[in-house]
Amino acid sequence: MTLLRRHLLALGATGLAVPAFVRHARAADEPRFALGIASGQPQASSLVLWTRLTGPALPDEVPVDWVLAHDEACTQVVARGTERAVAADAHSVHAEPTGLAPGRGYFYRFSALGQHSPVGRTRTAPAPDAAATLRAVLASCQRYDTGHWAAWRHAAAREADLVIFVGDYIYEYAAPKGAVRPHSQPLARTLAHFRDRYALYKSDPALQSAHANAPWLVVWDDHEVENDYANDRGQRLTGAELLALRAAGYQAWWEHMPVPKAMRPVGPDARI
Repeated sequence: MTLLRRHLLALGATGLAVPAFVRHARAADEPRFALGIASGQPQASSLVLWTRLTGPALPDEVPVDWVLAHDEACTQVVARGTERAVAADAHSVHAEPTGLAPGRGYFYRFSALGQHSPVGRTRTAPAPDAAATLRAVLASCQRYDTGHWAAWRHAAAREADLVIFVGDYIYEYAAPKGAVRPHSQPLARTLAHFRDRYALYKSDPALQSAHANAPWLVVWDDHEVENDYANDRGQRLTGAELLALRAAGYQAWWEHMPVPKAMRPVGPDARI
């Protein structure tokens, strides 16, 4: 048992309040990269690096440093920068290094609030006129409560050059009775609900590993909003209510995907 824990137990036994320095120490120990890291949108000379900060008592704005390097130790630095993770975007980060070599592998890492993220592996696309062979993974329709995603563990082990995800990254439903992996989240109807759903999915170690080992190209389908929706019509909601739901779903999707800042939705409108 650590001295800090003994101190906390002693305070609890006497009914005294936990002092500020202890609260700060506990906050500093909280993992800030619990949802992992990702890269995506690979071009011949650029790509996107993604993460989302986690933990209690995050300031409204947090500077997040990132580095792109030739080596896994991130000492042979190719590019570096600082992004602002803001509460309005769920403290997500979309860094966009440019001027990179085509068809080249890189490593990357984030740092914030005294902590480092895991190191990820990514690569740029080949030059447009280059003859190249790529090993790609094609995936879609992952539902948290129906399985343990062994396929993602296999995909990460294969060290693919690219993952192409064609939609239904989340399912908006509450977990059914008898689910393989039950959860307590309700049917997603608000931005907070969608953020919680993405956080649940991204807590999965196999999915985190698949994201960390290759760049992704992503699009959405329907369950990022509502089953079989189109325009302002859905199975349960229509008109203004469906558009509000679409705005929430699109915003949360953008916050949690390795896509450029320019793809950020404007209300219920977004392009992918």
